[in-house]
Amino acid sequence: MRELYIANKNYSSWSLRPWLLMRQLQIPFIEQLVPFSQQGNFAKFRTFSPSGKVPCLVQQQLVVWDSLAITEYLYEHHTAVWPKDSKARAFARCAAAEMHSGFSALRNSCGMSCRHRVRLHQISASLQQDLDRLSELFEQGLSEFGGPFLAGSQFSAADAFFAPVAFRMQSYGLVFSETAQQYLQRLLALPAMQDWYQQALAEPWLDEAHDEEVARHGQITADLAQHSG
Repeated sequence: MRELYIANKNYSSWSLRPWLLMRQLQIPFIEQLVPFSQQGNFAKFRTFSPSGKVPCLVQQQLVVWDSLAITEYLYEHHTAVWPKDSKARAFARCAAAEMHSGFSALRNSCGMSCRHRVRLHQISASLQQDLDRLSELFEQGLSEFGGPFLAGSQFSAADAFFAPVAFRMQSYGLVFSETAQQYLQRLLALPAMQDWYQQALAEPWLDEAHDEEVARHGQITADLAQHSG
């Protein structure tokens, strides 16, 4: 059985991607959640991940330690990971790769924190550029391949890679085009996304470094955590 190592559901956008992909496509796996540590994660995560980072997929002696590599490994065994149509598949791969390596302003200004609601101090030019590009990308995929998912009628890895954007939209009140907003709302409504969200709110662990980063970029207007400390 495959084991997927992830970190806190509240914070770990990288963990969300393969977790959601496998849950949505009903690919069996065992979840291994290792919380972020105040003393640093590297040594602890190195016990299962060569890079000291999550996510990491382990299957017997096989270790796959990057979210995009995990996606491609899963595709070798489950072809529904990417669209069947070659044009849609090429678009989906390009979109996922762009998310994997880009949108640094969005990542830096809007760290994922499912439980928080935040009013940003400002929308910088670089952040607005990222939001505009995401709207453009979503509109292109939905128009060209007919929706309701990014590369066609079926959920694929492309949608999994943009799932953290949906949580960021919810947490920070980010504004996209109407079409893009509707698409991100569809992602939020997926049963697996709702499961992740509820589990994130119920987590007993807080991470000061992540919370301080959120507070640097905006005013926290609500904390929806379902625990007392």
